[in-house]
Amino acid sequence: MEKRILILTAGYGEGHNAAARGMRDGLAAVAADSAVVELHDLFAETYGFVNEWVRKGYLALINRAPRAWAKIYEWTDRPQDYGANMRALFQARSRLSQLLLRFQPTAVVSVYPAYPHLLDQILGDAIPPFGRVVCITDSITVNAIWFRCVSDLFLVPNEQTAAVLAQAGVPHDKVKVTGFPVTVKFAELGELRKPPTPGGERRLLYMINAGGRAAPAIIRGLAQIADARLTVTVGRDERLRNAVEEIRREMGREFEIVGWSDQLPRLMLESHLLISKAGGATVQETIAAKCPMIINQIVPGQEEGNARLIEETRSGAVAATPTEIVSAVEQAFADDARLWREWSANIGRLSRPRASFEIAELLLA
Repeated sequence: MEKRILILTAGYGEGHNAAARGMRDGLAAVAADSAVVELHDLFAETYGFVNEWVRKGYLALINRAPRAWAKIYEWTDRPQDYGANMRALFQARSRLSQLLLRFQPTAVVSVYPAYPHLLDQILGDAIPPFGRVVCITDSITVNAIWFRCVSDLFLVPNEQTAAVLAQAGVPHDKVKVTGFPVTVKFAELGELRKPPTPGGERRLLYMINAGGRAAPAIIRGLAQIADARLTVTVGRDERLRNAVEEIRREMGREFEIVGWSDQLPRLMLESHLLISKAGGATVQETIAAKCPMIINQIVPGQEEGNARLIEETRSGAVAATPTEIVSAVEQAFADDARLWREWSANIGRLSRPRASFEIAELLLA
């Protein structure tokens, strides 16, 4: 029987899309000739510019008014009838119904928590001809909207998150620790990092995130660290690139500036430390790369667990201010990089760079 796998995602945070693409690419590598895979963002497809307006509003809210977002997140985590709250999404539900009829999937994988509840509304008590899978992209602080739904299987990124679902009453046999489905490049590229040596370079990767008002001070501090080889990513933001280039000219210190690139996995695999926010995709990719992380920003709610994962496993540190970030970097490499070596060993134990392949094999089975 031909496998037909439908992956459902949404652009509200990069973690959902990154996981969806990772699964799609893993399936393409494992079963290019034996499976048909479709990936859809039904919110973008259904609501068009309205969805884009809401998406940008959400991103602005979490970056500029995190306390307000924390209240909303806390409200959605309370026991409630999620399906009833989603009745307004009747257009997306209708589109999903049509997609199910057309595509006839053997498995539906939800990488955004609204979709399982839309499926619940569509199916009611009927037993569907496809398996229902939920891929949870957050760690530890998992909003109840992810698992208060019908699903045959919940895929989680680590044992810590599996323990949270168990405590919430999700049956053990419905939870599978697979790792986060990062891009297959992490597995294909393999080990690229050279351990730090006395007097050798320390490769620092600073990924500037939205709302990074402290970026200029962070760059100035990192660029002045002895033996640092700094790379700064600016994405597609040309205004940000110009500002970072101006800082480089003012300082007279050479460092690399990278725009949008498909080489981020290689950069992570080559770097000794990543400095960035505690986004779901970012944290899971740095774990896949076995690259210790210094977290400089945490969105309340979903990102708190990602930061806890790094701190509690001693795979890096949280540092809120530019001064604290520079101090954390210097401490990591002090005493022949003793702390960095501890972080590196610990994050290596969490790393599952082949998660996309393993999830693909699980879905095909």
